[in-house]
Amino acid sequence: MEWIQPEHLLPQVLRRRAAETPDAAFLRHVDGRTQTYRQAHEECLRWANALGRLGVRRGDTVLTMLPNSFEAYHAWLGLSWLGAVEITLNTGYQGRMLRYTVEAANARVMVVPQQFLPRLAEIADQLETLETVVVSDGDGALPELPLRVVGRSAFLDEAVAELPDGATDPQPWDISCVIWTSGTTGPSKGVMLPWAEMYLFNEVVTGVTGPDDVFYHFMPPFHIGGKLIFYATAELGASLLMRPVFSSSNFWRDVRTHGCTHVNIQGPMVRMLMNAPPTPDDADNPLRTMGCAPLPPDLDDFHRRFEVRGTNTYYGMTEIGLPFVSAGLELPNLESCGRLRDGYQVRIVDEHDYPVADGQVGELIVRADHPWTMNAGYLNMPRETAEAWRNGWFHTGDAFRADADGNYYFVDRYKDALRRRGENISSFEVESQVGAHPDVLEAAAVAVPSELGEDEVMVYVVRSPGSALSEATLSGWLTERMPKFMRPRYIEFVDSLPRTDATLRVKKAELRARGVTPDTWDREAAESAAPAT
Repeated sequence: MEWIQPEHLLPQVLRRRAAETPDAAFLRHVDGRTQTYRQAHEECLRWANALGRLGVRRGDTVLTMLPNSFEAYHAWLGLSWLGAVEITLNTGYQGRMLRYTVEAANARVMVVPQQFLPRLAEIADQLETLETVVVSDGDGALPELPLRVVGRSAFLDEAVAELPDGATDPQPWDISCVIWTSGTTGPSKGVMLPWAEMYLFNEVVTGVTGPDDVFYHFMPPFHIGGKLIFYATAELGASLLMRPVFSSSNFWRDVRTHGCTHVNIQGPMVRMLMNAPPTPDDADNPLRTMGCAPLPPDLDDFHRRFEVRGTNTYYGMTEIGLPFVSAGLELPNLESCGRLRDGYQVRIVDEHDYPVADGQVGELIVRADHPWTMNAGYLNMPRETAEAWRNGWFHTGDAFRADADGNYYFVDRYKDALRRRGENISSFEVESQVGAHPDVLEAAAVAVPSELGEDEVMVYVVRSPGSALSEATLSGWLTERMPKFMRPRYIEFVDSLPRTDATLRVKKAELRARGVTPDTWDREAAESAAPAT
């Protein structure tokens, strides 16, 4: 693997594309908006100029809470040229979770669309560091906040497409952004991603696509999946079609209308597309290739039904990049997540970091051959960073095995994180939210199988003595306080939680094995049975 040079990094790549192919279509939105490479470059410069006028300087942290939109990437690259660090927030955050991540960022400026201002208003008087809120998409009726609120016009109208004094190109060791990932034994952690690591993420896509491809993009910009597909499009000089969120009902219409040839998608989304009734024109579409992880068991049927040429797969984390990939579009089998990429070293180890025998299951640990191609630690969490990086290797917390042919297999999560509808969820945070109810004594959250192939959230709850709290009441209370993707589907009241004798830790393996029973309350079933109003 060659050393990563500054000219490989996204801001510099976009500038080069704007100079070489200024009128080529870069960004398209399903609502009809478009931007050429020159226009996108100029907008990023305007955002850099406008943010600089607000006082953002090198080393500052700036919060963004933006849906998949042109503005999300204008803000990201504008901050990158300033040497500031974007800290992205999941657009599902609200209440306690939103307050925690905003406070942890220690930022003075935040960028949000109008639709999320009410959530910010609920916690604004509890925020000590935040001073200015930039509204990314309009100048409508803005709420009264104990913060400075700047509408889009006031923010951008006087901004010019020029970098302010002091702005410079980012370097491979500079932090490209901070992305929040799920916690397991503590709160969620902000992963600091150097630009060199971001570059290696995008390589997985550019390796199976080309400049004539049209990428279909619905992954959120607060996840690595959203950022890497944007990066790959610019790297290739290709075109990207943007939809705010995945929609199975619009998927094939978008692909056909806009000529999309490649998509990065998740296994449960593929299953949703397969669940739709077959139609005579299923194969009449331009989609040629996909990136997908995890792979659904009916992937071959998907290829045949829709005449997709092939799929590449991979395994990775925000912290480590993508150390395992398939050989282009050649999948060793549907269970494997690929083979080791050049530039990475891995081991499968026991609890003392000693390698396990070939074929046995152990924890995957990773390190890189080249500097700055893995995470630079967790934001303001030195102890957690040191724990993850012990003995010179990053510990993933994931159980793996390898076969004699060099294929690697994800087995399970040692951590207590869950994954639902493409979102990583911290069991600690679910338990904290449930435990905040005055009638809850304690709670334990575990993953149970979903019909879509990932996890559903189940929570075991011990009520306070004398409480008559019902499952429906608890679920309704949580609906007002938790992101939709995090809310438990299953709730079961128990007298006590099983614990180990020595450490008194909850035996979550025992709870997972117990799973859903006839005594378990199912939110989706309850909602389906509710009479129409």
